[in-house]
Formats: sequence, structure tokens, C-alpha cells
Amino acid sequence: MGSISDGVAARPRAAESYTVDGIAQRQAEAERWSAEELVRWGLDEFHPEVAIASSFGAEDVVLIDVAARAQKHFRVFTLDTDFLFDETYALMGQIEQRYGIEIERCRSALTPEEQARQHGEALWGREPDRCCSLRKVEPLTKKLAGLDAWITGIRRDQAPARANARKLEWDAKFGLVKLNPLADWTSDQVWDYIRAHGVSYNPLHDRNYPSIGCTHCTRPVLPGEDPRAGRWSGFQKTECGLHAK
Repeated sequence: MGSISDGVAARPRAAESYTVDGIAQRQAEAERWSAEELVRWGLDEFHPEVAIASSFGAEDVVLIDVAARAQKHFRVFTLDTDFLFDETYALMGQIEQRYGIEIERCRSALTPEEQARQHGEALWGREPDRCCSLRKVEPLTKKLAGLDAWITGIRRDQAPARANARKLEWDAKFGLVKLNPLADWTSDQVWDYIRAHGVSYNPLHDRNYPSIGCTHCTRPVLPGEDPRAGRWSGFQKTECGLHAK
């Protein structure tokens, strides 16, 4: 297995570390690294312009705990749509207190009231893609413009659109390095980690919400349904556009 120290020893970084070809050359090696190794490497290699993107689902709180064990100083940001569940906001406070961090909150340029005036009431119920673009994709684009790398909690078995995610890849859509340390994990592995380390998690998970987004576009799933069936129910939509290729 390639050593994480190899990446550290190579500093100062060569310019090709940030190119498509440079990342491609490291992909095979990164696939052999554990989640802990990849997080540690990413935090060191791209410090301070690297951050964990968190919507505070089960995978995200695992990443935060892994990062806290790997390094004292790390950054976490979230896309605060102003429509999140009370339980999600409460969890943010718990995470900040437990790990001694300040979560960087990214919001839409439009308040909910301004959005309603410009685009009509309940845009999410008529044009969910447009709502996600305004409240998630645009704030994310602005945030990532100031980073060299971001770390996400996506897993390959979450959805067909994520099946080909690599642990380390060049994010062509946003123009930076993307790390997916849990890409090869299963849901069982995520929950085993949470239980083993006593990680705080969103109580909505215990109420049949395997995937948690905004209040208007998230419902509990029924027995036998796909884990993401509760997102944008009634629409042919399973992604908000953050991880689209």
C-alpha cells in the first residue's frame, strides 16, 4: 500500500498535483488507502484550503469524527438553505461544541422571502432543480472557488449517479480536488463506526429518514423503498446537483 507520508514528503507540492493528470496518477494508490488515511493526507496536503462539506447526515458526522482524530485543526462547511430541520440545526451546535470547531455556513444570496418574491411561493414544489440551484449549487460554487480541495461523505452504493465515484478525483465541475473517503463504505460500516465511537447523529435517522435534506423536500421512507426515495418525492430527481459530473 502506498504510504500517506509519500504525499507529505513531496511538499512543497508540484503544480501537477492540481491537474487532472496529476490526480489520475494518484487514484489507484488512493483507492488502497483507508478513510482515515485519505482524510489525514487530504487535510495535510491541502491545508488550509481544504474543508469537509457536511449536510450532517450519518456519513458526514463520521467524516468529522475521523478528521478530529487525524488533526486538531480542520474546516467544516455546510449549505444552510434556511429550510433545514430543527434537528439538523441542533446537531450542528452539538458538533461545534464537541469538536471545538465553528461550522462555516454558506447561504443563498436570496433570503427565503426574496426568493418567494422573485420566483413565486414554494419554488421547491414547482421547480425543485431551480430551488436547489439557488440555495445549494450557487452557494457551493462560491465556497469552492476559495478552496483547493473538498472532502465529501458520498458513497458509491447511495445512488446510481455516485456508483463511479473515486476516493480521489478531479472535480471538473468546480475545478478543484475532491476526496470521497467513504466511497467504498456500506451503510452498515457507517453505523458501526457511529456506534463504536459514540458519534452524535441526527435523530431523524431513527425515524426512517436515511437521507436528510430540506424540510420541504424530505420525507421518511416506507418499508422496501429506496433509501433516497424520501428526497424530492414525486419528482424524477434524486440529486441536488452538488455531485453531478
